[in-house]
Amino acid sequence: MNKKMTYGIALLVLLVAPTMMYPVFLMKLLCFALFACAFNLLIGFTGLLSFGHAAFFGGAGYIAGWALRDAGLPTEIGLLLGVVAAALIGLVMGALAIRRQGIYFTMITLALAQMLYFVFLQAKFTGGEDGLQGVPRGKLLGMIDLSSDLTLYYVVLAIAVFGFMLVVRTIHSPFGQVLKAVKENEPRAISLGYDVDRYKLMAFVLSAALAGLAGATKTLVLGFETLTDVHWTMSGLVVLMTLVGGLGTLAGPIVGAIIIIALENKLGDLGNLLANITTVEWFRTLGDSVTIVTGFIFIVCVLLFRKGIVGELAEVFQRTANGKR
Repeated sequence: MNKKMTYGIALLVLLVAPTMMYPVFLMKLLCFALFACAFNLLIGFTGLLSFGHAAFFGGAGYIAGWALRDAGLPTEIGLLLGVVAAALIGLVMGALAIRRQGIYFTMITLALAQMLYFVFLQAKFTGGEDGLQGVPRGKLLGMIDLSSDLTLYYVVLAIAVFGFMLVVRTIHSPFGQVLKAVKENEPRAISLGYDVDRYKLMAFVLSAALAGLAGATKTLVLGFETLTDVHWTMSGLVVLMTLVGGLGTLAGPIVGAIIIIALENKLGDLGNLLANITTVEWFRTLGDSVTIVTGFIFIVCVLLFRKGIVGELAEVFQRTANGKR
């Protein structure tokens, strides 16, 4: 089965999914899947470990929420402002961080993101610890009423598919090939005449913009934005999603996001559909201890699936295909 057929089947499943599962939960999964794909573009294909992606995800959510609720702007403009804000934050953070490499780069992104966290904590329009509440969905293009969960689901699905296609197109473009070269052997890329810092910065800004698109869409879906999305733990969560799913793979971050978010929500949103499955009831009894299960899964993936779930499966299929030849 080739990739196009796999993507086609996945899209068909997503199109009929809201008839069987809770649309709001599915929309949340799509937002986090897009967030993970944006992060994977940076670490999986450029080799830059950012620990500050929560700044783009939550920052865009706050800006989009303010634009929709307080400024009364149209839905599409609010989302666009969130993406632009995330890209600008990424430009500033990236310009400062790419001057260092390795763990120093990571720590700079973490420090800058935490600075932004305290800005949002003190800013009046964010609502502080109470968060930004009551964000309206409005109408898309002034015509499509987004108050219906089902209608909004297909809009979010279109946004997620667009973001994923942009990541795929970027990876397979000449620009993406340079990013891979930087990841594999940066000194050699420099010797070939590439302005490595410029390529890194462009990748950082693009990743930030896509993360912002995910964050702004999540605010639209849930109708609120809180400090949780700009805290450093959110950056850690997206790292976990990417590593569990498969670093440097296209589908890996999506699979990782589905697994981690499902566990974080204790599978409660799936309860109506899966009420007769004892596993769901078991997860419900865990309470806050569900994080222990999440950590256990992460340890198992690190020990047994070094390339992540999707990466290991792809390798098995490759070996099987080579064995049949």
